[in-house]
Amino acid sequence: MTDIWPPEEVKLSPGKRVLFLTKDLDLIKQQLYDGLNLKISDVSPEDLLDDINTDAMTPAWVCFDHDPAEIAKNAYAGLMQDGIRVFRENALIDGGFEVIVSGQRKGTGSSRETAAQCERWAGIRIVIASSFAPIHERNNINLGQLMGDYEMLERLQNGEGVNLEEFTSRYDPVTKLIIENGGLFPFASKLQSKEIVLPPLETPDCPMTMAEKIIARNLVGQSDGQCVKPHDPVIAQVQGGYSHEFTTAQVHTFLSQEYGEDYTLPNPSKFAVFEDHLLYAAHNPKFVPHMDKVQTLRDLQVEFQKHTGVRDYSAKDGVSPGICHQVAREEFIEVGDFIQATDSHTCMGGASNALTYGVGATEYSSLVYSGFTFVKVPESIRFELIGSLNDGCTAKDVILYILSDHAREELTLNRSMEFGGPGLTSLSIDERATLCNMATECSGRTGICEPDDALFDWMEKAQGISRTLMEKMSVTPDKGAKYDGGIHVIDLGEIVPMVAHPGDPDKGIPSDPTNGANISEIGEVSIDIAYGGSCTAGKEDDISYYAMVCEAAEKMGLKVNENVEFYIQYGSGLVKDLAVRKGWHDLFLRVGVKLIDPGCGACIGAGPGVSIDQEQVTVSAINRNFQGRSGPGKLYLASPLTVATSAFTGHISAWENGFFE
Repeated sequence: MTDIWPPEEVKLSPGKRVLFLTKDLDLIKQQLYDGLNLKISDVSPEDLLDDINTDAMTPAWVCFDHDPAEIAKNAYAGLMQDGIRVFRENALIDGGFEVIVSGQRKGTGSSRETAAQCERWAGIRIVIASSFAPIHERNNINLGQLMGDYEMLERLQNGEGVNLEEFTSRYDPVTKLIIENGGLFPFASKLQSKEIVLPPLETPDCPMTMAEKIIARNLVGQSDGQCVKPHDPVIAQVQGGYSHEFTTAQVHTFLSQEYGEDYTLPNPSKFAVFEDHLLYAAHNPKFVPHMDKVQTLRDLQVEFQKHTGVRDYSAKDGVSPGICHQVAREEFIEVGDFIQATDSHTCMGGASNALTYGVGATEYSSLVYSGFTFVKVPESIRFELIGSLNDGCTAKDVILYILSDHAREELTLNRSMEFGGPGLTSLSIDERATLCNMATECSGRTGICEPDDALFDWMEKAQGISRTLMEKMSVTPDKGAKYDGGIHVIDLGEIVPMVAHPGDPDKGIPSDPTNGANISEIGEVSIDIAYGGSCTAGKEDDISYYAMVCEAAEKMGLKVNENVEFYIQYGSGLVKDLAVRKGWHDLFLRVGVKLIDPGCGACIGAGPGVSIDQEQVTVSAINRNFQGRSGPGKLYLASPLTVATSAFTGHISAWENGFFE
């Protein structure tokens, strides 16, 4: 390929190779180490790996390197076979590949831009897949990576050239400009110098979804009252955002490189940094050799915060204020806000009737510097909830059902997942946060809930915001709003306790949250670890669920099963304070729970509660069961009620009233 990237006509470079990520992991190794070269005609789409998650591409320990060139050395370090890395250090670099090929939903999971960076800095410039997870796709675009399909690859491998327009034709005019100019920073620079002029928005008045209405009222450079529709490319103002110690170092580095070491931010009070992800990293033996890098990340975040003056949520005396997504909704995400942050679970803020979603470090660097961001208006899918949940079920079971039924069919892919209907009012605000939090596991763009009096009451108590202001800023969908993903009625009364099983990655069945199964149908699955925590399951309501089960067990003279370690980690300082006031903290200790102060932990493999060998089985209330994410063992996702009940029985068990009697 030419040094000018991207060229008008794309061809494969002489001597460069194409890597096929197949379900047969031995075939990948033959390509990496034995010089095997495949053509698309040798491989069917069914042979290619689906749901390659960003943890497989760059596990948490790889992200301790904030330099993309260093990250590339360990590209795909999380793809394992029999507990051994498929990709050795430098394998992707040394292989001389410039094209990488996989199946459906490439780049699911965390928003970490390192997953796209590891390919880019290892020499990959063209990424071929059947479909891409939305944040990962955006990260590729921002880095100037070309994404194509199998037909285009066949032509390239036959020696043909493919016009750049074919790679960009499916995108909106602004995204096309970003790709054609080699990525976000070159595009932004040319836009700022007026070398690029944005096309005018000509969408006529039309009914809008909640996500569309929030974007519309934040438009920059458009007339008041301008409507938007799906796929409209716009520039929009954001009300705030945040980063954490896994990502802030890259943000600081990118801004310094792009705008000089004396750069300033126009509205630092709107943004924040959190020290939450790596507080317990030293508890994982796998992370111990990298603690010097962890400290570098911490130091660079402190440097960024002092340099810019953004809100500071650093740990004090080793204790964090809490997980960024939980603290943000407690303290500064307001009704109707537009928030972006460097973490895929940013969408949790949608419970507050806000538009919130994760972006990569490059995109966040750009928006925190300008206060504006590029938005491609997402399509929407609506979930109309009716009825109410039965005993033993929580919102976690609802989202596990959606994952297995709707997300698996890609109905939620890159869409705003809108929750409403009379059944929503039966769910607490914390339960709604669970639904929105796991929209990213559905490969959705975000989740957002309709407002009601319960939300206003919660926000008034949490932040003291004027009810009049909240009512003014809240959004509801317009009658006749278009839902490209359809309107799906879910009767909460028909939801049953569920898990997401760990799959069988060695046989090409990925460990994935879409692996839904009813607990009544999985048989007796013995467990070694029960874990309650993370942003998904460390909220006040989640703690109350753990407490309800523990109280019932204690009443019958029970303690945590002798073969099980039961961990509960608080999502924030406010949540812990509640547990102490209610007497739950002491209750947990009495029945044998191991308690952990607020922060991230086993969810990202950085804290107590991770498995230590492949034979261990964990039932966990976290959001992801990707292979290796929370240790090498097998991990089942479940609700807080199921996790707590299972801790006492020693096997995966669904809660019901009177269970221990």
